[in-house]
Amino acid sequence: MVQPVTKGSYRTARFTENRWTSAIIPALLIHIPIGTVYCWSVFKQLIADRLNASPASVEWGFSLAIFFLGMSAAFAGPMVEKNIKKSALVSMVCFVVGFAGTGVSIALGFLPGVFICYGAIMGIGLGVGYLTPVKNLMLWFSDNKGLATGIAVAGFGLAKAIASPLMEYLIGTVGLVNMFFILAVIYAVMMFFGFLLIKRPADWVYDPATSHVSRAEILRKPVFWGIWIAFYINITCGLALISQEKDILHDVLKAFPQYAGLSPAKFAAAIAGIIGLVLAVDSVFNTAGRVGFSTLSDHLKRRETVYQVIFIMSIAVCLLQIFTNSINNALLWAVLAMLFLINAGYGGGFSTLPVLLDQHFGTKTVSTTHGLALSAWALAGLSGNQLASFVVTHTPDQAHRYAALIPVLTGLFALALISISLVKYLGGRNGEGKRSIGA
Repeated sequence: MVQPVTKGSYRTARFTENRWTSAIIPALLIHIPIGTVYCWSVFKQLIADRLNASPASVEWGFSLAIFFLGMSAAFAGPMVEKNIKKSALVSMVCFVVGFAGTGVSIALGFLPGVFICYGAIMGIGLGVGYLTPVKNLMLWFSDNKGLATGIAVAGFGLAKAIASPLMEYLIGTVGLVNMFFILAVIYAVMMFFGFLLIKRPADWVYDPATSHVSRAEILRKPVFWGIWIAFYINITCGLALISQEKDILHDVLKAFPQYAGLSPAKFAAAIAGIIGLVLAVDSVFNTAGRVGFSTLSDHLKRRETVYQVIFIMSIAVCLLQIFTNSINNALLWAVLAMLFLINAGYGGGFSTLPVLLDQHFGTKTVSTTHGLALSAWALAGLSGNQLASFVVTHTPDQAHRYAALIPVLTGLFALALISISLVKYLGGRNGEGKRSIGA
């Protein structure tokens, strides 16, 4: 006997088959919490002070988090392909336990616990959580894959702007340790609802025969390594610049007449608001780049073109600094142009990556290929800050140490441009579009 369709069951079906409630909203509920990894600078000095440790030693907490993010994503791809609910749950448990465990470690004065909880356990939650919504979005928004992944990944970039002031408020009212506990509860609730809501389209069925691809087969393809190198360089350069932007702004503003003669304490207080505003605008450009560049890729014949635009733009703003010597000449407008546009390209590189991999390797295996490519993020997380620190520390003329970093970034962006251009050439020559492994 055929059961009648009630109004309630119709509404339930309509809700669960809606691509916004099954893909976009759960993606944001997962990505916004894990994106708070970029809020590290809010409390890293407080951790160092509380544990009587050097800032350099504490910094390994963040480096390990990014490393485990990339490496866990590299290995979690097949799990995400097979069972998106399981990967969402694993992400939630690891992230929340790691975040709360960081608070426990701080309360106990145990620095290795910070490395284990914030770096390793939370880092695994970051990697699995970052990867989980991506293919789902591409399945639900098959005609606008770039836009869909851009909106969701934007949540990761926007998290810093949302969480940083909240963290500052909680630290000031309930203390550092309780901040971790309170936010762990909030993030657990958000990610749990993301876990409940996320689902594949009704017509998608996991087929081991077509969804499985050998990692070794992917790693033997020159096109994969061309994409990997370009992605790695973009993150390395972005992190190198981002890690120094406060100090760059400090030096530029110090040359302004209105700040001349101020004591260090008064100068720091005077520019705090300006630097805070710049960092907030940085986050906006990062987020806009994630949505804008990936959306642009939907309207181009080949998605490598977006990376070419990003690298040419980044080279241009670096050359602007070199030719105007904007840091040493205190040309704030040129420095801001460099910071904002490189931040936009940094974000755009993340959101365009999955649809670029889809173009070469196909949607059926994108979780695996995307995960492998995110290993570049793991290594860049270790090399970006260290590259900037090495250049700044070893520049013979310390008065111009930050300006010395820019030619290095220019050369690296040029190398990335060559790499992605070769990928575009090889893909065009081989007739690669939506044809791929497992497609």
